[in-house]
Parts: sequence; C-alpha cells; structure tokens
Amino acid sequence: MRHRLSIVMITYNSERYLKESLGSALFADEVLILDAGSQDNTLEIARALGAKVYQEPWRGFGRQKQRAVELARNDWVFVLDSDEIITEELKREILGVLQNPECDGYLVPRLNYFFGKPVKRCGLYPDYSLRLFNKKSGRFTEDPVHERVVINGKIGKLKNHMLHYAYESVEEFIEKQNRYSTLGAKPSKFKAIISPFWTFFRLYFLKLGFLEGWRGFLISALYSQYTFWKYAKDRSNGENTHS
Repeated sequence: MRHRLSIVMITYNSERYLKESLGSALFADEVLILDAGSQDNTLEIARALGAKVYQEPWRGFGRQKQRAVELARNDWVFVLDSDEIITEELKREILGVLQNPECDGYLVPRLNYFFGKPVKRCGLYPDYSLRLFNKKSGRFTEDPVHERVVINGKIGKLKNHMLHYAYESVEEFIEKQNRYSTLGAKPSKFKAIISPFWTFFRLYFLKLGFLEGWRGFLISALYSQYTFWKYAKDRSNGENTHS
C-alpha cells in the first residue's frame, strides 16, 4: 500500500503561476499552503483548487518551509515552490517510489526556464534539490535564504524533473537576486573583487553557457553580478523579507 503524501508550499503574493503549480500537485493526498499575508489572489486560487490554507507571519525561508512541513498531516512530504510544476512523468515516479521507499529523502531535478526558454547549460541542469522526504527523518535548516533539507538517513535521486519558471525578465532577475544577496550576504571585499570574474568564467565557458546564445551570456553576467552583491553587502537577518 502506498504511503500517503502531503505536498506543501509557502506563498506570498504568488498568484502568477499558482493555478498551474497547485494543479500539478492535486494527485497528492493533501495539498497545503502556508501563506505569509498575500494581498493578491493567492488565497482565492488555493482555496478554489481545494488546498488547505494556513496564514502565519513570515519567519525566513528555512523556518517558514519547516513550519509548513510540520502542519502537514502525512509523514511523507513534497515541498513545491509556487513557480514550479510537477510533470506527469515525475508524478508517476513519485507515486511509484511511495509504494516502497528505499530512502528517507529524494533529490529531484529541476528544468529551469529563463526568459521564456528552458536552459540546460550554465550549470543549471539537473539542479538537484531535496524535495521528497519523510519528515520524521528530515527537516529544513533555519537559513533565511538558500535553505536546504537535512536528512538523517539514506538519500536517493529521482530521474524525472519538475519545471521551474525562474525568471521571465532581466528586471525580475535583478530584483530577486538583489533581495537574496541581502539575505545571504557574506561580506568580503577580496571575494567581491575576485569571485564575480570566476563566476562568469565558470558559467559561460566551463559550464558551456555560450551554447545557450544570448541567454547564456546574460545568465552568466547576472549571476556574476549577484556574486558581487553577496560579498559586497553587509549581513542581514532577513526575517522581514518575504518570499
């Protein structure tokens, strides 16, 4: 008999892709969102699709996701972001794995969309992230950004990817990465000078970003800018910055 599954999501003004994202999650035994005070149509969309909705103050990415996991009624959870889509192939693989899990947590690949097109170079694929796990064996770190799941047990990998609508425009990329670099600031004037050049070289040349055309150049340049910001900025606890 298959283990029951909860798919959980944190939201804040997340209406853009939410209908498609939650729609891809409806195969789960429970779909739950933890919202941090949305003022758009996020809650209406979620409730219309039958998701269980909670609202609590923002704690930072790691703590907020852990709280969503704790609210889930099932031990097995899949943590989905509001701009991610579970494909039919991944859905079938998840349901198959839950028949008899051999691991305590599973890394899931992502296919990232940048400026309207999927990108597999620049080090952006398969972009594994631990999303499917037994909450008795794993929990999120408390990092305000770039949080991750720590598993006390065996970790496996799923084969089929989910889709991630990362950035539709340069403006969106700059705005979000500016925010993330503030949350994850690691002040170092030396690294602020050296690391951006290495980031561009690694993504554009070593990770074959040049084969992605203008997108590859733009992605490499923007991530090198993010690297500069991260090392040039002062630290921030990020507690009041929403997703």
